[in-house]
Amino acid sequence: MSPFSSDLDVKIRQTIRACGQQAQTLSKQSFQVSEKGPEDYVTSVDRALDAQLSMAFGEMFAQDGIVTEENAQSRQAFYKNYSRIWFIDPLDGTEDFIHGRAGFAVMVGSLEQAQPTAGWIYAPAQDRMFYGGPGWGLFQTIADSSPEALKPIEPPPLTATCCPVILGDRDRANFGQVIAQQIPEIQFYSLGSFGLKVIELILGRAGLYVYLNRRVKLWDTTGPLALAQEAGLVCCDLAGQPLSFLPDAIDPDTLAHKQPILVGWSSYMDVLRPQIAAAIGNH
Repeated sequence: MSPFSSDLDVKIRQTIRACGQQAQTLSKQSFQVSEKGPEDYVTSVDRALDAQLSMAFGEMFAQDGIVTEENAQSRQAFYKNYSRIWFIDPLDGTEDFIHGRAGFAVMVGSLEQAQPTAGWIYAPAQDRMFYGGPGWGLFQTIADSSPEALKPIEPPPLTATCCPVILGDRDRANFGQVIAQQIPEIQFYSLGSFGLKVIELILGRAGLYVYLNRRVKLWDTTGPLALAQEAGLVCCDLAGQPLSFLPDAIDPDTLAHKQPILVGWSSYMDVLRPQIAAAIGNH
C-alpha cells in the first residue's frame, strides 16, 4: 500500500522526472565543473537541480527534514528530531554525467526510525523511473506512462562461468586483483550511479554489488536500499552485519557510511561475502 496519496505520488514522480529531463538536456550544453574533494566533482547542473528539488520537497513535506547533497548546512537535519528525513541526490553518477555517459540518475529517498522507507531512482537517459519501498512494493514508469509493478529477477546461479559482480572503478583498482585471486571465476563490471547499480541487481543482471571505499553518503544509499530491501536483497557489511543508518555509523561531517557496503541476492552473498572478506583481510 502506498504511503502517499495518489496526487502526492504523482507529484513526487513528476518533480523528479522534470529535474532529470533538465539534466539530460543540459548534459548536451556547456556547464561548469569543480572539485569538492579528491576525485569528487560537482557541476553547475548539480547545484541548480539541488535547489529545485530542495524547494519542491520542502513544500510537499514541510514537517520533514530535507538533506541535499549540495547544501552542506542541510546535513544538520540528520541530527534533529524529525520523524522522517528526505535525502536528495540531484545527480548520482556525476562523473558519468560530465563525460556524456548514460550512467547517471536523479535520486530521492526517505528515512524513518533509522531505516530506509521509500526511494525513487530516475535514469534520464532511459526516461525510466524505479521507485517503491518496504511494504509498499516496487514500480517502474517509462516516460509519462502509468506505473507498472516491477518484479525482481533473480540472476542465474553461480557457476564457474557465471559470477557477475558489480565493483566500482576505484574499488577495482584497489581490490580487484586480490578478490579475483580469491575468486577466479568472478566477473566484474560497473556503471556510474550507485542507484543504477542496485537496479542492475534487482533486474537480475548481477548477483552482488560490493562497495568498499567508504565514500558513499546517505543521499546515495537511502533510496536505492529501500528498493533493495523490498526486492528481498541482503544489505550488509563485509562481516555480514546489517547496514546501520544510526548516527554512530555515519561520518558526522560528510554523512558517509563508515561500513563497507554489500548488496545482493542471498545465493551470491552467502558464497561470495566470506571469500571477499578473506581477500580484503589479507590485502
